Amino acid sequence: MDAVVWTAVGSLTVWLWLLLGQGFFWRTDLRLPPRREPADWPSVCVVVPARDEAGVLPASLPTLLAQDYPGRAEVFLVDDGSSDGTGELARELARAHGGLPLTVDSPGEPPAGWTGKLWAVRHGIALARTREPVYLLLTDADIAHAPDSLRTLVAAAHTGGFDLVSQMARLRVESVWERLVVPAFVYFFAQLYPFRWIAVRGGRTAAAAGGCVLLRADAAERARIPDAVRHAVIDDVALARAVKRAGGHIWLGLAERVDSVRPYPRLRDLWRMVARSAYAQLRHNPLLLLGTVLGLALVYLVPPLALVAGLVVGSAGTAAAGGLAWLLMTVTYLPMLRYYRQPRWLAPLLPVTAFLYLLMTVDSAVQHYRGRGAAWKGRTYARPGTVLDER
Repeated sequence: MDAVVWTAVGSLTVWLWLLLGQGFFWRTDLRLPPRREPADWPSVCVVVPARDEAGVLPASLPTLLAQDYPGRAEVFLVDDGSSDGTGELARELARAHGGLPLTVDSPGEPPAGWTGKLWAVRHGIALARTREPVYLLLTDADIAHAPDSLRTLVAAAHTGGFDLVSQMARLRVESVWERLVVPAFVYFFAQLYPFRWIAVRGGRTAAAAGGCVLLRADAAERARIPDAVRHAVIDDVALARAVKRAGGHIWLGLAERVDSVRPYPRLRDLWRMVARSAYAQLRHNPLLLLGTVLGLALVYLVPPLALVAGLVVGSAGTAAAGGLAWLLMTVTYLPMLRYYRQPRWLAPLLPVTAFLYLLMTVDSAVQHYRGRGAAWKGRTYARPGTVLDER
């Protein structure tokens, strides 16, 4: 039992550090920073990459076209080889709803070394630059925006002097599996990339949420966006790192009125969403995979197991350490459940969700070595090291 006791104590120590020393990642009160409206509103071009998005476009595109923005703004939807009529549907929605001007175009198939999404983004940015915008809004086809979304993003960037302002859209949480998995996804992301550290100038932490990224056009040019990250599967984090490396000031927080309308009703839908990029996050490194699996086990699985083991064998120290670690885990998860308007009884189930994520991560590696790697909508991408990486 000595090894079990020390393992439980180790887990408790990690949780005490996570509670106080990881940028208060568990807090969910970080919203758009204080802002004032500019006297002259800068021009904005909205770039929307879309591949087979006919199912969600009616709920998302009209919200972009209806933006209440005082300055000049227009939308560029880039149809990335869709087979479901995404491009024509976008034109029909624009004719029916009006609002901001919409351009629909297609770049053709991506060349070697590019992911399809980033090739579409590149094409959209090239179209947008002919209008000489001050800002680019990069947003996904499944993201619905409140009417003042663009206005508040630009005001926040202008007031704070940010080169990049990103909001993590509130994901859909309706099915049983979405309730169990989705809030934890954002919780784990914030644990890896504490939002408060991201805005620190000169800091190493950089991340963005790809569904909603407002980017200064000149900052994108300095950072060579998207060419510098053209092979990235996790493109939002790679983009933020490139902007920060180029001297940009960036900000990321949770959204109030920017929502994803994409449903993930079944476990296999969520599994595919996580597994397609989990091993890429670990840079396809088996040692990082092993460390991640052991880390997840120590941090999330040991506490409840230690509590049960301690109670069974009568080891008060083991039970106390495991129980306290589980309590800290539960308490830090509650704010995220409140943000997603979910019941508090889900908080103690976080070890179950963490175990699912552990299995998804391992499956991501297995699929990679089977040659099925980062697959999305009919495309499978090679590891970054197999393509030319220009410096």
